[in-house]
Amino acid sequence: MGPVVVTDGKYRAVTAAVRVLGRAGYRVVVTQTRADTDALPPAFASLYAAETRWIDGAASDAGYADRLFSLLTELGTASGTTDENNGKPVLLCGGAATLNAVSRQRDRFRAACRFLIAPPSALDALNDKEAVHRRCTELGLPVPKLYHGTPDRYPVVIKPHCGEKFGLHAAQRYRIANDETAWRAALRDMAPWDPDPLVQEKVDGDGFGASLLLGPEGNLLCALCHRRVREYPVSGGPSSCCESVYDPAKVRQAHALLRSFGFQGLAMVEFKGPYILEVNPRIWGSFPLTEKACSPMAALYARASAGERVEYTPRDYRSGVRMRFLLNDTLASLNLLRHGRLASAASGALDFFRAREALWAEDDPAPFWTYLRGTLRRRGG
Repeated sequence: MGPVVVTDGKYRAVTAAVRVLGRAGYRVVVTQTRADTDALPPAFASLYAAETRWIDGAASDAGYADRLFSLLTELGTASGTTDENNGKPVLLCGGAATLNAVSRQRDRFRAACRFLIAPPSALDALNDKEAVHRRCTELGLPVPKLYHGTPDRYPVVIKPHCGEKFGLHAAQRYRIANDETAWRAALRDMAPWDPDPLVQEKVDGDGFGASLLLGPEGNLLCALCHRRVREYPVSGGPSSCCESVYDPAKVRQAHALLRSFGFQGLAMVEFKGPYILEVNPRIWGSFPLTEKACSPMAALYARASAGERVEYTPRDYRSGVRMRFLLNDTLASLNLLRHGRLASAASGALDFFRAREALWAEDDPAPFWTYLRGTLRRRGG
């Protein structure tokens, strides 16, 4: 069998995938575009990266797909396997730009590699929060109320149809309005990116993620659930600390939603309380929890992409595993302390000792130190 090529090694999530695949016995090749980072990608430092490859330019370049295709073809040829299909590498896209580029040339890339990647129509629809809301309504899945025109009650959340499309950071992807004046101001702020953003009721409840791997026919191959413990920014951002849990009902809801779009591959469906908020149809920020909770998701992706038959095993991971991102969770805890939320801040301090650091591994410490040095240098500069 050919190698597993994991792209975009600068992302923390990629390091987790590299480790799981390497421990499972795969030869892992990690790539990174030169123009998209000014530091050594953490995954490049992993003991489980058998080979690392720089790719010229940026992932957003028009010629990126050609350069990636050439590399995949080279690696397939170099595998030395006489069976052309078995010699093809498996491709796991670590970044959204790479995923979208391959998705738009799926037929072409099938000649060079194997993968589980949804067609662009499915990715575009799942990235559109209004399309997801509409489909949930059709399927009878719980979603917050969506307003067209002036809301009749507050608070509301205002967000673009696809924040990542515009390169927005987490804190820029939404506004919370507690009255009509704030709602109108939020619409003005959002207008440069989306002149007609979504306006939803603000719902309460724990943040929750149902992360799934779907096969070529939309069949469920693997699932992992987590609840958010803290997030940064604390007013609403990505998880800075999360914990693995098991919720078969949310897995069923997430699977029904993804399958209805003809999706295949990796995705995370985000919940707030009982409500579905949005979908990340790609590797998500808290993906390192799959490694910490001993989920086989990355290895099953490689097996299924290579054509092996994979059956879903419910709860094939450890529940109750808490994971934190050191820098962001420290900032979250300090922010909670400044706002007088002493119990939550104290819990954050305790998690310094009881939660697992997302990038740390006893048998592979270099990626953690590589990421820490690079992040501190950027923030200090």
